[in-house]
Amino acid sequence: MKIKRIYPFKLLQQFLPLILLIAISCNSQPSVQDFSVSPVISPEDAIEKMEVENGFKVELVASEPLLDAPITMTFDDKGRIWVVEMESFMLDTAGTGEDQPTGKVSILEDKDGDGLYEDKKVFLDSLVLPRAISLFSDGILVAEPPYLWFVPNNNDQAGEKILVDAEYAIGGNAEHQPNTLLRGLDNWIYNAKSDKRYKRKGNEWIVEKTHFRGQWGIAQDNFGRLYYNHNSANVLGEYFTPGFGSDNGNQRKVAGFNEAIVPNNRVYPLRPTPGVNRGYMDGILDSNKRLVNFTAASALTIYRGDLFGKDYIFNAFVPEPAANLIKRNILKEDGNKVEGEQAYENKEFLRSVDERFRPVFLSNGPDGALYVVDMYRGIIQHKTYLTPYLKGEIESRDLEQPTQVGRIYRIVPEDGKRELTVFPQDAQGLVKLFNSPNGWVRDKAQQILIDRNMTDAIPELRNFLKDTSNPLPLIHSLWTLEGLGVLTTEDVTALFNQSDFHIKMQAFSAMANILNKDNYTDFVPYLEQMIDQKDVSIAPYIAFATEKIEPFNESLSGQLLNKLVQAFPNDKLVADAVVSGLYNKEAAFLKQVESNGLDTSTAINKSLNQTLKDILRAKDDINTKAAAEKYPDGAMMFYSTCATCHGRDGYGIESLAPPLNKSDWVLGEKDKVIATVLFGLSGPIVINGETTRFAGDMPGIGQSSEFTDKSIAQIISFVRNAWSNSASSVSEEDVAKIREKFKGREGSFTLQEMDAIWKRP
Repeated sequence: MKIKRIYPFKLLQQFLPLILLIAISCNSQPSVQDFSVSPVISPEDAIEKMEVENGFKVELVASEPLLDAPITMTFDDKGRIWVVEMESFMLDTAGTGEDQPTGKVSILEDKDGDGLYEDKKVFLDSLVLPRAISLFSDGILVAEPPYLWFVPNNNDQAGEKILVDAEYAIGGNAEHQPNTLLRGLDNWIYNAKSDKRYKRKGNEWIVEKTHFRGQWGIAQDNFGRLYYNHNSANVLGEYFTPGFGSDNGNQRKVAGFNEAIVPNNRVYPLRPTPGVNRGYMDGILDSNKRLVNFTAASALTIYRGDLFGKDYIFNAFVPEPAANLIKRNILKEDGNKVEGEQAYENKEFLRSVDERFRPVFLSNGPDGALYVVDMYRGIIQHKTYLTPYLKGEIESRDLEQPTQVGRIYRIVPEDGKRELTVFPQDAQGLVKLFNSPNGWVRDKAQQILIDRNMTDAIPELRNFLKDTSNPLPLIHSLWTLEGLGVLTTEDVTALFNQSDFHIKMQAFSAMANILNKDNYTDFVPYLEQMIDQKDVSIAPYIAFATEKIEPFNESLSGQLLNKLVQAFPNDKLVADAVVSGLYNKEAAFLKQVESNGLDTSTAINKSLNQTLKDILRAKDDINTKAAAEKYPDGAMMFYSTCATCHGRDGYGIESLAPPLNKSDWVLGEKDKVIATVLFGLSGPIVINGETTRFAGDMPGIGQSSEFTDKSIAQIISFVRNAWSNSASSVSEEDVAKIREKFKGREGSFTLQEMDAIWKRP
């Protein structure tokens, strides 16, 4: 189906040329754009309104009417784009029709090779708010909450859906549900806003618990480390490969995971951005009405292409649709840590004066370009959190309509030559692609070899394992052998002797996947040797790997861990890595640590004691069942709306939201709790005497039509009496009283305001 683009809403107002009229005795008076209107403009005009880094240009890939509300995309090996269209998202400020089955997965194709994708084929339709896809050679994974489906692909015709996980996304809303389905270097599939990972073995799907990561979007670097963010955080991520550190359910935080890789959250919009949800609050906008810090950070990517040049490799690009921009961050390694900083001050990699430019997803391409999914919507805030202030902004600039729009752009160097990689059909040709400088190409070659079970590639893959001059082909060969199910102990142990840190870290990760009762002793001499070498960068990996031995030989595992903490008693990363393998054995190991003369000041002692405290807290969960029976609607709404940030266990989520269990804030003055839920809370908060700041603010739900005074009373009553909490219940009348007391209030409260009204208990 070939579609001609038509634009019934051609821009009526163009940029006036910037003319400086200089008179001897007069100041210059440049013309100013009228930001009181935000008309829909054509993609070509939208590109003209973008400011991109010097030396780069923006090209159109696809647009309406080919696209309708695109939110994510991925390429197949033919260079076609598979795109998810979430057509029913926020068609107006009331969210009318959100539950309608209008979502699609479509295939876009550039048949004439001019770079503009003009052909569309709908692969799967009648979906309700689809939010993620992942491609395989014989089908796709597609997330349609609460379900995760595998859909066979029969020559671009969808087969019968196969249920992979009936609880992929339980509760939450379009802003707070799992997403992305990233095929990782280690052959697992990872998600943002989730603590699950998936792996395909034949016709079966394995589901494992992993770390809870991010909110919208997840990406990997060349060595498989994961990066993500929250709406108010620039770049979060991990120091270690993703299969480690999540085995101890008693441990609340594992150092090296969920770290603030780029802690600077400042943004620099090109235009005034009053249309953000809390734009009425002090500090959200600057004196020019421009957003100060991230508020809607979306699906980031780590640039791994070969088109931009070496200065852009290992850069994190983060879209901010509320500020109409894309930020560039420069990452670097420091030992086994990853750190980063913004590339510029007072400017961005790309930014626009078009308020409807909504970059929500970024992707590396098979040609080395950076691809941008632009939802091109006036409304991107979900109805649950939409404030009266933002609703007024939307109405004042007619941002509700139209909704049947959407674009995909690519960013390329002005002098760069873009070439799509042709994927051969033979195994040897695919293995050769591991030499490609483009990470996307290497990933796809690995995936094809595994998906098609191309075992004739094995000899060439093992040849790559012997060539340590270039770690990247070696690493992809390692994981392809693992994915084919033929990786051996000898393949892995040979890599422990390599000097390259990145090769060693992959060897530890691969070891964990093939370790069994018959081969675990083969790895022990290497672990002991590396402990004796006292390489602090490798030490956490030794701890992670040692915990995998414990099911086969608990005594030997304990000896290795004891030896490790003696060598690195004050390293926080090592300490937390050790504790991550001590599920329900923390107290016994602490006695060993103390008997070895390591006192309370050491990192390992502190980590163990903290985990033991968390265990005691968790054992206090005695009231939840009774609270759910007494406040059933409150429990249901808590798990569907609040638990996505505060956690189902009430202990909060690292860097995202504070704990509710045993919180003096929750158990204190109920009117203060009601005000917090109705209007929200901004800035740092003091809980149990400790001042804590989280990535985002607590949004109020009092303005949402989804929540009545009765339902809010139910939620608060449940929270105040669940887990180990016990406090007076809240009535519908209590909520109505506080709503009336602060009638007309738009802004959320701050800690200072709360303290002035209600004394802290």
